[in-house]
Order: sequence, then C-alpha cells, then structure tokens
Amino acid sequence: MDDRQAEDGAAPNDGAPDPHRTAESLDGADQYPAAGPATSRDAHSAGTSMTSGRTGSTLQQSAGHKPGISDLLRDGPPVGPTRRGFWRSPLRGPWLTSVLGAVLLVGITLMFVTGLLSYAAYNPDIGANDKTPDRGWLGFYLFSWPTHPYWLYRLTQGVHVTLGIVLIPVLLAKLWSVVPKLFSWPPVKSVSHALERLSVLLLVGGVLFEFATGVLNIQLDYIFPGSFYPLHFYGAWVFIGAFVVHIAFRIPLMVRMLRSGGLREELRSPAKAGRNDSEDPTDLVTPNPAAPTMSRRGALGMVGAGSLALLVVTAGQSIGGALRPTALLAPRGQDPGPGPNGFQINKTAASVGIRARDVGPAWRLVVRGPGREKIFTRGQVLALPQHTVALPIACVEGWSTEDQEWSGVRLADLAALVGFTDAAPGVFVQSVQRSGSFRSTTLRDNQVSDPRSLLALRVNGADLSPDHGYPARIIVPANPGVHNTKWVNRLTFGESA
Repeated sequence: MDDRQAEDGAAPNDGAPDPHRTAESLDGADQYPAAGPATSRDAHSAGTSMTSGRTGSTLQQSAGHKPGISDLLRDGPPVGPTRRGFWRSPLRGPWLTSVLGAVLLVGITLMFVTGLLSYAAYNPDIGANDKTPDRGWLGFYLFSWPTHPYWLYRLTQGVHVTLGIVLIPVLLAKLWSVVPKLFSWPPVKSVSHALERLSVLLLVGGVLFEFATGVLNIQLDYIFPGSFYPLHFYGAWVFIGAFVVHIAFRIPLMVRMLRSGGLREELRSPAKAGRNDSEDPTDLVTPNPAAPTMSRRGALGMVGAGSLALLVVTAGQSIGGALRPTALLAPRGQDPGPGPNGFQINKTAASVGIRARDVGPAWRLVVRGPGREKIFTRGQVLALPQHTVALPIACVEGWSTEDQEWSGVRLADLAALVGFTDAAPGVFVQSVQRSGSFRSTTLRDNQVSDPRSLLALRVNGADLSPDHGYPARIIVPANPGVHNTKWVNRLTFGESA
C-alpha cells in the first residue's frame, strides 16, 4: 500500500512505457498526464501547455514580477503532495474507499448508540453525576437507566470499547485511502468548497480525537488537559455532527460504487489485474500508478487481520471466562489472583489516599432522611438483615468481572430506617475518600428500590478487602462501576447532592 513519488520533471522509467502498468493505469495516465511539472491536468484539459505557462511566469518574474496566488492557480499545484501524480498507489479508488466507509458507517453508528447508552447509565440529570459544564441540550437522554437485566451495562460498554479498538485498522485504512483529498488543489475553490473542507477537518480531527482519548482512557493513561468525561463528551458531538454531514453527501456515491462491482469478484482479482474505476468522481485514482505489489483483496485482508488480532487481545476483558487470559492489551483484563477478593480493581485504597484510620474501628455509617438520622458501627450494620446477590462490576474502560457473591443490607431497608417505608427515594452516597473523582454519586429511586441493590459488607463469603471498599460499598445491578461507590460512610435518602 506504499505510495511512490515520481521524480520532478520525469515520468517513471524516464518516459519509457512501464511494463507493470495495466490498461487501467495507462488509460488514466493518458487521460491525466500530470505526473510531473511538465504538464498539468487543468492545462491539458484546456489544451494549453504548462511549459508555455511556466515560461511566461519565468519571464515575468525575471522582469521583476513576483508570482501571486493567481499565478499559482493558473500554473497548477506546486511540486509535492498537492499534485495528483504524487500519490501513486494503484489500490486507491472510490470502490475501496466505499467498502471501508460502509464498515465504518455501521461500526461508528453502533459506537455512538452505545456511547449514548453509557451516558444514560450515569443518570446525568440527578445530583452531581454529570459535571460537564454548559452541556445544555447536548445532555439529553431518552429514559432513566434500568436495573434489568443486571448485565446491561456490562454488555453495552463492552461493545462500545471493544468495537472502538477493533475499528482502528479500518479507520487508519480509510484515512490512507482518502489522504490525497486532504491535499487537493486549490485548497479553496468557493464558499461551498470551503465549508466542505471545514467539515472534513472536523470529521478527521474529531474521529482521531475520539479514538485517541478513548484508547488512552482504556489504558488508564489520564494525560488529558482536563477531565476525560467532558472532553470525550464534546468531542463526540463535534465528530458525529461532521460525520452525519459527510454521510449525507457521500452515501449515494458509496452505494453506487458498491453496486458497480461485486465484492466476490473483486476479492478474486489478483494484484496485477487492477480494477477499472472508470467512474471516479472522487479523483482518488492516480493518473500515474506505480506497479501493484498488493491486490485490494490483500489490502482488505490485512485490515481484517489487524482488526481480528485486536479483538482477540481485547475482548476477553469484557467477556471473561476462558477468554480473559487473552486480553493482553487490557490493563484490567487479567485475573489478579486467587481468594474471595481476587477480582479486578480499578483504583486501590492507597491510590486515592484512604488511610487506615478512615476505615478502622472509628468508622461510622451515617444514614439520613428528612429530619431523621441514624449512626451505625460496622458491627451494627452486620447485625441488620443481610442479603446475598450475584452481580458483576463493569467499568467505563470496558473491563468487567464475572458475577461475584455480594452480601450486605438492602438500600431499601436502610431507607425504611429513616422513614421511607412505602417507596424508597433516590439516595446521595458519600465516601471517606477526600479528593478525586467519583467519591460521591446519586442513585435513582428505581436503583434504591431494587432488592438486589446493597450496601455490601462482604464478597464471596469474606470481608471486603480495603481495595474493594472495606468497610462498606455500594453494589447495584447494571450500574457503572464508578457509581458503585467504595468506602461509603454516608447515605442521604431523598437528597440528590
């Protein structure tokens, strides 16, 4: 898939016919002989020699005239990537770009939908769950996040993250296939062309930003110039706006290209056969192709193999079971060790500054309602009716655990202790963690009333370890992991923040 640049002023093989060039490439070269500075496509179509144009420019410059923008536009693009002959790969063309675009159309649409579901899972309209500044109408969502099925967030976020990783080779191949358009000449032809170029800039910049920040977050490399959450949020809306505009203009061409030739026939074609992209409204077919070293079948196979490899070394962190050891690129993909508390942890107690005295014998749980307050030691909480549920932990980074056996007090029972005997309201949860994100959260009333929602004290038959939230933590079905707050010391029912 390499591009080979012809030397300035000379066609390949010093003007001699290239025995490797196909009939398609010869036709393209004869139609648009713009490989070097001797002749430009614009001058050829107008029946004017670029030689005379450049001679005139040279004489004018020697007489003291400095070439301006009009001279550059008249004489054609300068030597370099703005010339169509610079990009010489015979693989480029509207058909290959359309195939890659069709894959991204489906994949990115699914990623955007699962991203919206992830946003809804945070219950962003209550409390301080969503701290995105000035989100306005961009912060809409269509329904309150449910607790059924209990594995819902594990599925949607696992698909979102895994699909994003798998699409990286397809995205890079798509950008490679259209890179000549980023250097089209002249840069701006009209107001409408300027708007189109701006939309492409937002599209390319947006997709690179979203994929880059997403991968960094998955790898827990928080090197952003701010919080990942609002950066990814606003970046997603900028990108999807440009994406929709781009699709609206390009989907008719994509459909026409895909219908113009069967995928099976294309995949059977060897490298030397090439493809007759006689219809090329995109100007992606080079007028001066290099000798083919790979077929489009091979190019698509290479992209597919890359995506499959990333799937194998990533998906195990979400699927678990026998596939978990294959998640080599997932920082939380591997089994951390044996024992009741031997399952994945995002942040340890030490990493967020939890001290021994914060969770020692002096720890107290404060439960509040309107005009009522009860304070419990851990022993007193253990003396309350205990219940056991099997729930996973699923995090925004895409990793999740298998179902763990959690034991503790139902949140609805704690709400009843402070006066909410008929219907449990939402609850504001606070932690002994003094700084950092997600040290508090707000749970919706449907989450509190679910009988599987617990203030957990034990897991898999043992006390919680400090890293898993000792002395008490929240566990709620289908809840993002960061909202299953650890090291809990205060529950305020009927209050959102």
